Amino acid sequence: MPDFKTLRVEVDGRIGRLTLTQPGKLNPLGTVPLAEIAEAAAWFDTTDASIVIVTGEGRAFSSGFDLREFADTGPESADLGRVMADSMERMRALSIAAIKGPCVGGGIVLAAVCDLRVAADDTVFSIPEVDLGIPLAWGGIPRLTREIGPALTRELVLTCRPFDAEEARSIGFVNRVVPRAELESVVDELAEQLARKAPAVVAATKRQVHEALEDIAPTAGSWADAILLGAALRDPDARASAREYLDARK
Repeated sequence: MPDFKTLRVEVDGRIGRLTLTQPGKLNPLGTVPLAEIAEAAAWFDTTDASIVIVTGEGRAFSSGFDLREFADTGPESADLGRVMADSMERMRALSIAAIKGPCVGGGIVLAAVCDLRVAADDTVFSIPEVDLGIPLAWGGIPRLTREIGPALTRELVLTCRPFDAEEARSIGFVNRVVPRAELESVVDELAEQLARKAPAVVAATKRQVHEALEDIAPTAGSWADAILLGAALRDPDARASAREYLDARK
């Protein structure tokens, strides 16, 4: 079993788990976590897992792109998010996001690449990238467009307004909303139910749905997101916005 720095993976029978393990930082997606998630997705394909639960330790799912790296290191890791997202979608196992607390920016993209999403009632989603002077990258725009439609994608990405779990369910982004105390048991029950089904049929259904979604809003051009993100990361105004955002959260 791989030994990662920022996440933990485990498999019990047909059920795998991928847990982000930086709760003190609200599980940010910096260069190391992004690379490790991609590696973990490939590793699950070598196991018997037909279902993988994706979640975060502590009170948050993920605070998204690590703004500490954004403000201090620049554009060299701009494409890692796309690689992570593509790797999760290509993973053979069906993925279930167990979402709670803050789910921000890149964290929403990570949730979006999961096949099913269950949110705790304390979840707060937000997409702050435009306020930071950077585009929503990693194929986030086409993935949101095909899940919630173009009008809501424009609104949520451009206004950067937060939205809660019930709104996320009403617009079709999450499958279920459950009390925070029941999130783990509900997701475990769902995973066990799906794990009893024929793995080949589950994997084929995942692949067929993904192919249909690619016809609706393809992500094949999301490599260009990295170019746009890299350009934004070199913009001093965007870097200043990131620092202001970090200072406001201290």
